[in-house]
Amino acid sequence: MRGEVLGLERRRRWSDEEKLEIVSSVGVDGATVTRVAQSNDITRQQIYAWRHEPKTKGL
Repeated sequence: MRGEVLGLERRRRWSDEEKLEIVSSVGVDGATVTRVAQSNDITRQQIYAWRHEPKTKGL
């Protein structure tokens, strides 16, 4: 489950469903933010930003 790689900057795009799945997997069977981030090849900061995203979108 990897996002699409776009151009030279290697920026990936994640769907809202993918973000939710990744954020929701933190804590399942003791999974830490660090472990989830490493297994999805993203930073811990990205997970924290995705956790905060619904609040900024007014959801």
